[in-house]
Amino acid sequence: MSLKVYNTLTGKIEEIEPIEKNIFRMYSCGPTVYDAPHIGNFRAFLFFDLIKKYLCFLGYKVTHVMNVTDVDDKIIKRCNENKENLKDLTTKYGKIFIEDAEKLGIEIPDYLPHATDHITEMIDLIKLLIEKKYAYKTDNGSVFFNINSFTDYGKLSKIDMDQLERTKRVSDDEYDKRNPQDFALWKAWKSEDGNIFWKSPWGNGRPGWHIECSAMSIKYLGYEFDLHCGGVDLQFPHHENEIAQSVCATGKSFVKTWLHCEHLLVDGSKMSKSAGNFYTLKNLFSKGYSSKAIRYLLTSSHYRQKVDLTDESLKRAEKSVRRLQEFNRRLSIISEGNHGSIENAEISVLEKFTLSMNNDLNISEGLAVLFDWVRSINKKLDSNKVSLNEAANSLALLHNFDSILCFIDESNLEISPQESALIQEREVARKKKNWLRSDEIRDHFKEKGIDLVDTPSGTILKHLKDVLKSN
Repeated sequence: MSLKVYNTLTGKIEEIEPIEKNIFRMYSCGPTVYDAPHIGNFRAFLFFDLIKKYLCFLGYKVTHVMNVTDVDDKIIKRCNENKENLKDLTTKYGKIFIEDAEKLGIEIPDYLPHATDHITEMIDLIKLLIEKKYAYKTDNGSVFFNINSFTDYGKLSKIDMDQLERTKRVSDDEYDKRNPQDFALWKAWKSEDGNIFWKSPWGNGRPGWHIECSAMSIKYLGYEFDLHCGGVDLQFPHHENEIAQSVCATGKSFVKTWLHCEHLLVDGSKMSKSAGNFYTLKNLFSKGYSSKAIRYLLTSSHYRQKVDLTDESLKRAEKSVRRLQEFNRRLSIISEGNHGSIENAEISVLEKFTLSMNNDLNISEGLAVLFDWVRSINKKLDSNKVSLNEAANSLALLHNFDSILCFIDESNLEISPQESALIQEREVARKKKNWLRSDEIRDHFKEKGIDLVDTPSGTILKHLKDVLKSN
């Protein structure tokens, strides 16, 4: 069975195959760097990472492009508020995005193009749209796309054009346009823009939001590519406008498959600063939650279902991650550093997991397969019925899963068999309330930069720098 996903464009679950044999070309909408990314942003970014890692798990190569929006109305407003220049502001928050993404185990895309580095490509695309009569210039030097010139407008979002309401993004684009629904390709300079502008054939100004993604995706992936990913909030108008301007400019179909993930909720409600339920990754670290648990929570539900972030759900995620980390530790001790292979006993588990994931990335069902297998091997471990070879093979399978899931704490692998025995000795000492010996062993590991974290399912190892970072 090949991978099937829900294509927003067709409204159907479809089998996907790359245009170019064995290589998926994928574009995803990235951060707007005017503030630290919030945890809702990472619901989408982790989905992009999951689909990419799963395609690699299936044996495909993936060329992944994610844009960085480093000029738009919000950024200009923040520059004015902070009395900070554009480059300094966006560089600062761009760095925070990268750091947070890496903490969550997100693989940085192959290309991370910034909008301000691609103004020339955007101007060239706008010129082409004007030449083909799909766009027009206004008296003040702005350029708009004429949505009535594209008969397929609304095909992605299934929006009723006769009852189209003006969204915030559209209503922000008031620059003497002919039709209220036409969208800006180029925005003429205004006094509040200050020194943020670029020269163009139509006068000083800056690109509209939508043209950025078309210009950069075409540059790095070509006129037609396989996958375009984003949150459901981007279907309209952003992705709808991307399709219109790209198809009209190139005469090509643009994207085969569109994937959209649902929103993140916090305590059952939409996240907002006014509601007091707005969190960054740093906020969650300060509450004591690990990056692995946060990743688990945000990826363990189906991408087309809302995820509800609560203290209870984070605690459950933490417990699930610790089970996997403890399982990894137990297998590592028995395997004694030997490298195993995925053989018959493991292949059936792998096939069940793949079957679930191939069904529209059904991660919940896939995780159920994983934990059923973990439970069965743990029973054998409890009875001392797992051989060195079986432990090594099970470890190989676990790490195969973890190439997608990224839940294992790799620090568990950075100790010798003698130190593994010390951890077991400490667990026995704790049960006998021999706190002196327990503390002696903990201090031994602290000297190596490792903290021993006691949990109901066993001892978890963490680098001290990660513990301090979370506090």
